[in-house]
Amino acid sequence: MRHVAVIDYGMGNLRSASKALETVAQDAVIEVTSDPEQILKASHVLFPGVGAIRDCIAELKRRGLDEVIYESAKSKPFLAICIGMQALLSHSDENGGVDSLDLISGNVKKFNDHLERDQADFKVPHMGWNQVQQTVSHPLWQNIEQASHFYFVHSYYTVPDDKSVIAATAQYQHDFTAALHKDNIFAVQFHPEKSHHAGLQLLENFINWDGQS
Repeated sequence: MRHVAVIDYGMGNLRSASKALETVAQDAVIEVTSDPEQILKASHVLFPGVGAIRDCIAELKRRGLDEVIYESAKSKPFLAICIGMQALLSHSDENGGVDSLDLISGNVKKFNDHLERDQADFKVPHMGWNQVQQTVSHPLWQNIEQASHFYFVHSYYTVPDDKSVIAATAQYQHDFTAALHKDNIFAVQFHPEKSHHAGLQLLENFINWDGQS
């Protein structure tokens, strides 16, 4: 039986994420947990997150979950959402600069707060529905149409050093990374649990994914 561990480190919309997973995989065990042993036992791992990156990294380290994430991200299907995605990069400019998990080489930058008058519609944070342009063929895009809409809430965006790991882009002020992929890691800046049909399809694809591209 598939067993999905949703990492609980005190930050993240855990109930919404777990309920969405239960909706698409009624025959799977969905467990919200901070127990390293349970996370390592799971067949799939979901790393969600909301809030500030400094708090995120500090809580992961305090609870000993950073090492669990390193191990899980090497060995099983691993999905990161929002701050979870940003935490995978090497460094974030948020909170004056924070070193992150460095599972994917790159930086996290902020959208421009100082907009010209003709850019008034692009205020920070970027919040709401936006089209996502898939840039690679990947199992997690199965049965999701190109340019589908997903729901975003974020002020920062990822800039990976290796552009080949970009799985999708969206446009807000400029093109930015909406999804990343590397080996058995898939990460999204948007919230699939809040993205209706397309988001549920992505979560279903994750449940059925064996970690191979």
